[in-house]
Amino acid sequence: MARKPRIEYPGAVYHVMSRGNRLEAIFLDHKDREMFFNTLEEVCTRTGWLVHAFVLMGNHYHLLVETPTANLVGGMKWLQGTYTQRFNARHKLRGHLFQGRYKALPVEADGSDYFSTLSSYIHLNPARANLFDLKEGALSDFAWSSYPLYLKPSKRPGWLCVNRVLESFGWTDSVAGRSAYRRMMKKRVVEIACSDVPLDADERWSDIRRGWCFGSETFQQELLDKLDDVIGGKGKRDSFAGQEVRLHDEAEAERLVCKGLALFKLKDFDLEALPKGAEEKKALVSLLKKQTFVSNKWIVARLHAGHPANIPRYMADVRGAAPESRLCNLAGMLEYED
Repeated sequence: MARKPRIEYPGAVYHVMSRGNRLEAIFLDHKDREMFFNTLEEVCTRTGWLVHAFVLMGNHYHLLVETPTANLVGGMKWLQGTYTQRFNARHKLRGHLFQGRYKALPVEADGSDYFSTLSSYIHLNPARANLFDLKEGALSDFAWSSYPLYLKPSKRPGWLCVNRVLESFGWTDSVAGRSAYRRMMKKRVVEIACSDVPLDADERWSDIRRGWCFGSETFQQELLDKLDDVIGGKGKRDSFAGQEVRLHDEAEAERLVCKGLALFKLKDFDLEALPKGAEEKKALVSLLKKQTFVSNKWIVARLHAGHPANIPRYMADVRGAAPESRLCNLAGMLEYED
């Protein structure tokens, strides 16, 4: 089955989330949460991970994790596999605990508010789920989150890093900075308690739930560039799918189209003026089908080449072109130059 690639690189930051199989609980009691907490501590020791925020809910968990070494996949395999073994042994169960693959969204951590938005999203999960009294209680009443540890430095594990989140709001890990953070989060809890509109309706928060990464267009382009090594350089393209791969493929196809137009001494507006079955378009179709994975729909829309069903015929025309024909020469120009 097609799956999304894991983009790994030193210093990467991810929003990691995983749910229980069939949406069932992955924590049946506080001892399970302690067991996961200890397993998380072990994997951080093994991998060097830095955790900036976490929350353990009933049937899922969230992590905001930084990988100084490019080792997310190996670490997650150990974390979820080890916790599953321990959970099953404790409860005398067998089989899968987690639902499919975990979700891991690369996060833009520097020079933007994406990092602070994501950390707030994680810390406010218990409030959104009404796991404590929103009007009389406090967010820190929910013990299975990094938020209470932000407020109590003496109880923090060594792998929990608070500085980067606090600094993203303009504060430091000091009495004053922690107090400011507490006031801000208290205000957010009040907003949740008084609002009739789910916070998931906020565009930024919905991007966290449905996107393939969380960052600016520049950050997304940087990730797409990194995919060149994953998709093009390692021979693993057939096992991947998803929005990030589609964007990567379309960017490569656009590069080839622009290069082809330059060789043919054409402009974009010339494509619209040429017949849909023009030989220049057929040559470009052949190149795109050989060197990219973009859809036929994308190709005909970009080249003004008629209906997607025309693509096989255009390909056949190029394959059957006589060696000295203009169509063969056009196709050869493209393949030679690239």
